[in-house]
Amino acid sequence: MIKHHRPSRTQDVADICFVLEGTYPYVRGGVSSWTHEMIATHSDLTFHLICLLPGTEQPKMNYNLPPNVLSITDVFLGDIPSVRSSPSRNVMEILRPAMTRMAHDDAHFEDFFSLVETLTTHRKHLDADYLLNSRDAWECLEQMYHEGYDGTSMLDYFWSWRALFGGIFSILLAPLPEAKVYHTLCTGYAGLLAARAKIEKKRPVLVTEHGIYTNERRVEISSADWLGETAVTQLTIDTLHASLRDFWMQTFASASRMCYAACDQIITLYAGNQKAQLLDGAHQDKMSIIPNGVDVARFSTIHPVQHETPTIAMIGRVVPIKDVKNFIMACAAIRDALGDLKVYILGAMDEDIEYVEECKMLVQHLLLEQIVEFTGSVMIDDYLPKIDVVVFTSVSEAQPLVILEAGASGIPIVSTDVGACSEMIHGATDEQPMIGSGGEIVPLANPTAVAHAVLRLLTDPAYYQSCADNIRKRVYRYYTKDQQKKAYADLYDHYIQLSERKEVA
Repeated sequence: MIKHHRPSRTQDVADICFVLEGTYPYVRGGVSSWTHEMIATHSDLTFHLICLLPGTEQPKMNYNLPPNVLSITDVFLGDIPSVRSSPSRNVMEILRPAMTRMAHDDAHFEDFFSLVETLTTHRKHLDADYLLNSRDAWECLEQMYHEGYDGTSMLDYFWSWRALFGGIFSILLAPLPEAKVYHTLCTGYAGLLAARAKIEKKRPVLVTEHGIYTNERRVEISSADWLGETAVTQLTIDTLHASLRDFWMQTFASASRMCYAACDQIITLYAGNQKAQLLDGAHQDKMSIIPNGVDVARFSTIHPVQHETPTIAMIGRVVPIKDVKNFIMACAAIRDALGDLKVYILGAMDEDIEYVEECKMLVQHLLLEQIVEFTGSVMIDDYLPKIDVVVFTSVSEAQPLVILEAGASGIPIVSTDVGACSEMIHGATDEQPMIGSGGEIVPLANPTAVAHAVLRLLTDPAYYQSCADNIRKRVYRYYTKDQQKKAYADLYDHYIQLSERKEVA
């Protein structure tokens, strides 16, 4: 099902079409906040949003859209438009070579071009009945299974194949709105849709990766129990898990490579991400870095003073990737050492209800109910003046805005060593002149290390003040919204002009 939302302002062609996968404007989080700020900041441009969503239920809007958002197209993954007639030839046999190479991470852009061209040519005759449920589809699936995955359970492969390629078919057959520039915020399904826009619309395409999509999917897939739940025998379970996980990962790796090949610019937030992009097939000549930026004036009036009751906070969604449980365990150790503590967990709690309940049970088990407060989504400005130290225990991040916002407020940070966190807190290797540390970096999944780092800050006033001054100075020097706005304004202006010149020609 595809739904179109039309605010009062209308225009045929948006300047920028954001391609979003499971984020803005329906899910709160770092990428969504970034998107909202980008649209509001570039108020002279118009935007269309393509939102790729799981399931078929219309989600609740979590943001008030800026007036320069012209419209939204929602595309539900796996939901393929119905048609009245089936193709007169075996289209699946035409599609199969490209699909097989994508599933084996051996695809080239010519394969993806062929996939898009074939689906476009036969669009009027292709729907879920044919692409997923017909004899042609079964024979295609069966042949792909025997070409590399026949050591796995056929039943598991069947459902994995339908999920992966059902999603791909749905985005390659969905209506594609007109825009001067297409800008995707990840590779994956969104990246494939942007690559399709390059082929069909012949317009410039950009990608800005906050986290590296393939790395994030690798974390999820490696812990996905459902990939092996229907193993036929215990003797083959290890092979089964590895093979099906390979199937998913190799297909996503192919999707990243197709996106990179189509893009005119491959942008990320910090240098560490570029190493992963190069490994995934990005071309060096297209790559650039534009760090996140925050409105430093907004936070300049906050001057942290250590509170009588030491107060720490974790800012982020209550989901497994944020490792909230290890934060809670660290809080117990800090409480035991100090005797008094206030803890805020600031972030949305509607994304993984089961995990939220597990976190609350852990709070109860550790007798922390009187000191830990789950606030849900809040205006962070209201809480920053109350916080002494911000703690970040995520297992995967890029360049978290919450660290920059806390840093701009002069609040020292304790963070796991993920993404650009070390660079933000300790400074880049080429930082000149060196500023000094703005907090502590700790290992993953180590609540003891988190507790020791927080205690050092809370019990050493001189060190605390030094970190507070340093983190604020670094954010003001390298991570302002004005710097970010100018970089994207120049980029958008260049590619909009390029697009308009091609249109005139």
